[in-house]
Amino acid sequence: MLRVLAVDDEEPALEELLYLLRADPRIRSAEGATGATEALRRIGSAVEAGPDDPSAIDVVFLDIHMAGLTGLDVAQLLAGFAAPPVIVFVTAHEGFAVQAFDLKAVDYVLKPVRRERLAEAVRRVAEQVGDRSAPVLDTANDQIPVELGGVIRFIPIDDIAYAEAQGDYARLHTATGSHLVRVPLTTLEERWRSRGFVRIHRRHLVALGRIDELRLDAGSMSVCVGTAELAVSRRHARALRDLLMRRTGR
Repeated sequence: MLRVLAVDDEEPALEELLYLLRADPRIRSAEGATGATEALRRIGSAVEAGPDDPSAIDVVFLDIHMAGLTGLDVAQLLAGFAAPPVIVFVTAHEGFAVQAFDLKAVDYVLKPVRRERLAEAVRRVAEQVGDRSAPVLDTANDQIPVELGGVIRFIPIDDIAYAEAQGDYARLHTATGSHLVRVPLTTLEERWRSRGFVRIHRRHLVALGRIDELRLDAGSMSVCVGTAELAVSRRHARALRDLLMRRTGR
């Protein structure tokens, strides 16, 4: 049975969220806060009182855009607590999903909140709170959140063959399709370097293990990744060839 604090500075949205939460049989109690300052005060008191106190909070359902401190600010502050409650973001803005999961959020629910989608978020929270000894899902390391038809889903990074720069966004290509995320390619390059992704061009970041062929033609270089043929810039050509040679043991 979960003890919930919902935080939203728009009272109608907060009341609607509380109504849906209190209707879920897995929720023991659901209280509301209309801003970040009030939420931090109540969470701080609850953490200090301990998990067995009536004021204890297991999970915070947190809006992102609020007057004063944002929900992301609150999550960053909670990360400094010894035993903070888990976090579910509830927002009308899909563009902050990556930052949210970098902050170890359990879920990211888009407004308007649908009952069945909220129930899925509660299920995820219940699983994590039910086993505090289990490691927190590090989505930033294993998966990346993408928006599909108004629902945030998680794509395993190991399923991504290559990423393509599109301004401040990146398009992730898998065997089953592509997904646009609001993350610059340079950021993905830094995060995924240890997972075997290499920059081959200002527009492309490729999973080294997904390269099927290296082609040389009149001084130019390209790689085949599945059905895609991607150009390799001169700047990256030598480093890529060296990596591929080491990979094959030549």
